[in-house]
Amino acid sequence: MAGKNIIEITDSSFEQDVLQSSIPVLVDFWAPWCGPCRAIAPVIEELSAEYAGKLKVAKCNVDENPNTPARFGIRAIPTLILFKNGTVTEQITGAVAKSQITAAVDKVVS
Repeated sequence: MAGKNIIEITDSSFEQDVLQSSIPVLVDFWAPWCGPCRAIAPVIEELSAEYAGKLKVAKCNVDENPNTPARFGIRAIPTLILFKNGTVTEQITGAVAKSQITAAVDKVVS
C-alpha cells in the first residue's frame, strides 16, 4: 500500500488531513484496479521522500471514499490534486511525467 511518507485519507479524515494542513498536500485519487494509478505510484513515493517535511502526500481510494472525489468533480483516475491552505492550486489527470508533477509542486512548496 502507501509508503512510509504517504498517508491514506478517507472522506471523514479529508477535512483535517488535507484542508486544515499547515503545509501543501498532494492527494492521489486512485483505485486498486486502475493500471495507470499503479504506474504512477512509484513516482508519488519518490515525491513523498524528496519533499518530506515540505509537502504532505496522501492517497484516497475512490472506491472506498466516493464523497471526496465527487466533491472535486473527479471523473477519471489517477487524478492528482494539490492543495495549499485548503484551496486547490493544481489538478493533474492521468499518469503524467514526474517532471510535470514536480513543476506543479514547486509552485506551492516554499
